[in-house]
Amino acid sequence: MSTWQCVKQCGACCNLDPAERPDLDEYLSPPELELYLSMVGEGGWCVNFDHTTRECRIYSDRPRFCRVESEVFQDMYGVEPEEVNDFAIDCCRQQIEGVYGDRSLEILRFNQAVGL
Repeated sequence: MSTWQCVKQCGACCNLDPAERPDLDEYLSPPELELYLSMVGEGGWCVNFDHTTRECRIYSDRPRFCRVESEVFQDMYGVEPEEVNDFAIDCCRQQIEGVYGDRSLEILRFNQAVGL
């Protein structure tokens, strides 16, 4: 069985381009949507993403919508706790492939990390 995990120095989830996420208002509250949009910087990348280290500068204090947690996924997307693992893997794969490509080092590292 595959188990979701964050792959360090990937950062695909830090590509926040709203054009790629037209349904943001369906799962973010108005204050969260405002915060999300305020975090979008040049090229759609989060202003808190350090392009040199490829890490989040506010990881321990990141917003709720940046967290892969059962409660967050259930509240935001209606995903039941037992489905979070597979849902998170699918979301990450789609995001990594969209940002870096389906043959990128990032997707290879992610697939290896989660056991695919």
